[in-house]
Amino acid sequence: MTTHHAPNTSKAAKEPVDTAQLLADFKTLVADAEALLHATADQGGEGIAQIRAQAQDSLAQAKTNLMDVQDELTAKAKAVAADADAYVHEKPWQSIGIAAGLGLLIGLLISRR
Repeated sequence: MTTHHAPNTSKAAKEPVDTAQLLADFKTLVADAEALLHATADQGGEGIAQIRAQAQDSLAQAKTNLMDVQDELTAKAKAVAADADAYVHEKPWQSIGIAAGLGLLIGLLISRR
């Protein structure tokens, strides 16, 4: 049985997605699903057994996908850090100027509150 939900058009849905929070939420969902499967292990019936088997397969695939996404994000973060490191070494004075400008901007924004 599949249920469909209307898209969420609230203000929260329009905010940028925090990848770290999304991964944490997905890990929590996976852990909750595993706990539910474990808690219902002694429930009988062929229909329930079939649903449990499908849920276990879906959960295994979701865990694999989660690990793949996490590995990909880690690789991208390392690549960005390496690029930033290379830029700073190639252009140290420009990097100092950019950092000073950002510090000034952040200071101005904080002082306005």
